[in-house]
Amino acid sequence: MSAPFATYIYRAWGQRPPFYILIPSVVIAFAMVVPLFYLGLRAFQADPAMLRELVFRPRNLELLSNTLKLTLGVLLVTTLMALPTAWLVTRTDIRYKKAITLLSVVPLAVPGYVMAYALLGLGGHYGIFAQLFDWQLPRVSGYSGAVFALAFYTFPYLFLNLRAALLGLDRSLEESAQSLGYSPTQIFFKVLLPHLAPALMAGWLVIGLYVMGDFGAVALMRYDAFSYAIFTQYSGAFDRVYAAWLSLMLLALAGSFVLMETLVKRKRLASVGSGIARSKAASKLGWKVIPAWVYLAIVFLCSSGLPLMILAYWLILAPPDLSFFLAVPATFLRSAMAAFPAAILAAGFALPVAYLLVRYPSRISTAIERSTYIGYALPPLTLALAMVFFSLNTAFFLYQTLALLIITWALASLALAMGPIRSALLQTRSNLEEASFSLGHGPITTFWQVVFPRLNRGILAAITLVFLFCMKELPITFLLAPTGYTTLAVTVFSRTSEGLMAEAAPFAAAIVIFSSLSVGMVLNRESKK
Repeated sequence: MSAPFATYIYRAWGQRPPFYILIPSVVIAFAMVVPLFYLGLRAFQADPAMLRELVFRPRNLELLSNTLKLTLGVLLVTTLMALPTAWLVTRTDIRYKKAITLLSVVPLAVPGYVMAYALLGLGGHYGIFAQLFDWQLPRVSGYSGAVFALAFYTFPYLFLNLRAALLGLDRSLEESAQSLGYSPTQIFFKVLLPHLAPALMAGWLVIGLYVMGDFGAVALMRYDAFSYAIFTQYSGAFDRVYAAWLSLMLLALAGSFVLMETLVKRKRLASVGSGIARSKAASKLGWKVIPAWVYLAIVFLCSSGLPLMILAYWLILAPPDLSFFLAVPATFLRSAMAAFPAAILAAGFALPVAYLLVRYPSRISTAIERSTYIGYALPPLTLALAMVFFSLNTAFFLYQTLALLIITWALASLALAMGPIRSALLQTRSNLEEASFSLGHGPITTFWQVVFPRLNRGILAAITLVFLFCMKELPITFLLAPTGYTTLAVTVFSRTSEGLMAEAAPFAAAIVIFSSLSVGMVLNRESKK
């Protein structure tokens, strides 16, 4: 190692970490970059003539237009649902605010493909309206079906961001604008909205990335977006080079959303004067309370009531027999047998990276930590396709195996595991380790006997979050699961796409019940804070 390079490395680290922490962390960071490398390698296997034909194919522009229309449509609907709801619970005297907040978060327990299942169950000859009221509604599908299915599921992400922003907004800003003669409308657009922009962009980013990478709802609604086209090209047309290029285009589109959100974050919106921020006094609704409750009833009926009503309808109309009572637990256990190892693996990956970041902070450790978010930021089908190319070119023994699915799940959810473990490490004082060293204990003994016992709650929370993520996950499972291996998510999707609504109901209900645990965990953590 040359002297200048060694000097740079030592300055970057500040204090050099031990090799047993550094080596696993570097390997994990390298593993996060591997999918991108193999995706690009597969895409550029085409010769120049074929490359031009693939990149400038007119269908690509159509897919781009469809994906953008879908994303913008979902963002519009979620904003119309989340912004008024957040304003009602934070700035008005409406009653039962805790219940409204709870009902606004509950839709997170209903995945997008289950929401699509519910919408499909409304119309058609065998729909709920035709069976109960002899009124056959046209079946919701295509663009509108995909927009509503995804919006009803994802609007809580925006609601939580806006609610937090409104609760933290200084009341004096609006009072100053009011004293200057601004009308309520002008105050909203010139004072409130600019200060809500970061929260809006943060929520829009999460929703936009999810919509662009979603496969279940888009496929069930038969809407031709990038994600659906990637799966069709890979599984139906077997044109894997074109599928790779579609994945790169989708990745570039997702990256543009991240860049836009980053640019908005640079704007400074904090107060620079002295004083203490005050919360806004609750506005009295008066007669407006009636339309407010009507609006909330419509929001909650669409987001929570609709899927529960459709599931109850199919379960009552065609009660599951003994075979289903055996099939649902068996499918649940099959899903759990893959999700649990993935959760353990993700927590094992996160532990050395989090320890490196907290105990040895530097530019390099920060870069390694940020690499763990690649898997979560990648559209799921893009990540799955990249892992297919990796297994075919480098590790063929992993192709079409459960091990590849487990590894990919761990990479996709590594960012989820990082949060609780990093928080637990930050709450563990470093002087405990110093005291252990002074007593003659080595680094390994110190870690297992002093540090690790204090990380139990963080590790358990990380395992739980990843486990819940894997149990609901569909796109990666659908592309990487071994032949004949079915999970709850795959079973619901497969039976719904074949029109077997009654057969899909018990499995969809199991997902909703199980997913409610994740919602309960989120609310429990917030109540403790």
